[in-house]
Amino acid sequence: MLNRRHIRIKVMQSLYAFMGTESDDLVKDEKFLLHSLDGMYDLYLSIFALLGELHKKGKSYNEKVQKKLLNNSPEDKLNTKFADNQVLSLIIGNSKLQELITKRKLNFWDLDFEYVDIIFKEIKNSGIYKDYANDEVFSFEKDKQFIINIYTEVIAPNEKLYDYFEDKQLTWVDDLPIVNTTILKLLRKLKLTSPETFLLPELYKDHDDKIFAKDLLNKTRLNDSSFLNEISSKTKNWDTERLAYIDMVLLKMALCEFQKFPSIPHKVTINEYLEIAKEYSTPKSSIFINGILDRIVKEYQLEGLYPKSGRGLF
Repeated sequence: MLNRRHIRIKVMQSLYAFMGTESDDLVKDEKFLLHSLDGMYDLYLSIFALLGELHKKGKSYNEKVQKKLLNNSPEDKLNTKFADNQVLSLIIGNSKLQELITKRKLNFWDLDFEYVDIIFKEIKNSGIYKDYANDEVFSFEKDKQFIINIYTEVIAPNEKLYDYFEDKQLTWVDDLPIVNTTILKLLRKLKLTSPETFLLPELYKDHDDKIFAKDLLNKTRLNDSSFLNEISSKTKNWDTERLAYIDMVLLKMALCEFQKFPSIPHKVTINEYLEIAKEYSTPKSSIFINGILDRIVKEYQLEGLYPKSGRGLF
């Protein structure tokens, strides 16, 4: 689920939170980072909990319509396609997924039911729903495409839901894009015969990524003073105390990768931090960071310092 850029962003956020503190408790800092990374999985599970609640809402809605029909007040034609959607049924019936949601106490939609009502109403009023409800062809692929469409067009871009997640946990707004992408990829590959673990991907691509996250945090923290001195020597025309905090954090992290991660090419490191700067810092930050890092790399190469080796370098 996680990619290296997202890991770098999480490390950046953690380092930013630690700036100005005198704590040297690396274990505590590492725990903070891993908790932040794990929080993305909570967001992923909470969205599946939401899909489950929408399925329940569809069933209860049908029960109300059925009662009206029995009372000779046919205000709405009964259509069970949403309530009978096979993808939603798979999500509700996935015991491992539901157990994990319950264990981590992530089905908070029964308390915040108004958001379920809002999303369900938008789905009901959408052209996607009307086309699906009127389609007389019943198939798993049709059901799956409907869920993909409403997720893409109704759920993911919903501003009220976005604000809700931001209020629930601030870092979730940074996690939403990658979580949404992960969910859509899994939905597209989902089959009726998919194992129960299919909807429970690993948070990290492999163990190396988790090690990378911890090492990048700890090595940046441990070498903070030397990185600061090196940055200061390269920015003599700048007041380092007036540099954007985010820029300073990104420069320190980049230096850490240059010096402590020999298998990561300079170009990869520079490109990654330029992209992060564009999203999280000032409009001119990426130009400033690019100039400093490019100068440092050229000096390292000229002096034969911190050579790179490994895959992806040739």
